[in-house]
Amino acid sequence: MDPLPLHRRSLDYEAFDAGDELRIVGRLRDERPWAEGTSEVNVLHDMELSVTVRRDDLTITRAVAQMNAFPHRECPAVVAAFANLTGLRVGRGYTRQVQERFGGTRGCTHLEHLVRSLGPVVVQATTSYRARTRTGGEPIELVDPADRPWARGSCHVWAEGGPAEQKLAAGWRPGVGPYPAPLVADVVEESGS
Repeated sequence: MDPLPLHRRSLDYEAFDAGDELRIVGRLRDERPWAEGTSEVNVLHDMELSVTVRRDDLTITRAVAQMNAFPHRECPAVVAAFANLTGLRVGRGYTRQVQERFGGTRGCTHLEHLVRSLGPVVVQATTSYRARTRTGGEPIELVDPADRPWARGSCHVWAEGGPAEQKLAAGWRPGVGPYPAPLVADVVEESGS
């Protein structure tokens, strides 16, 4: 017997180039696949979050939440609170600040989840913007003027002293060469270090 699908949660984000800003639209949807075509509730949650982020410092300049499907008539009363994302910078401490502002009874679990997972989308959209706008095969700049990678600490590859930093030290630059990027040993061997 095939297992019966009970619940489906989907998160979907799209990021758009809006000049000096990024526009990110996220959607969270909870469904009961088994209820489709019955008189039972099929879509439990369908919520959207639209934010505008200033590209130069990743600060949220506008945020609008919307609820299309929700379990209680009182649920939409909280959407206005999510305008308080304005002024929040996407960077270190972002998740903690989101939880402080919207966690528990201060917000909506589902919208707060959308806001928390927005951070990595902003980072990926920024990287995608840089990749699209670079010319002549120039590398995507992931190192700030202090020669410190902005992705440091974001995952095991970007750990301080980890594989990405070892590759940077050997001359590798993001966005140049094959994808996925070669192993550290291959970059070191190619550079002759």
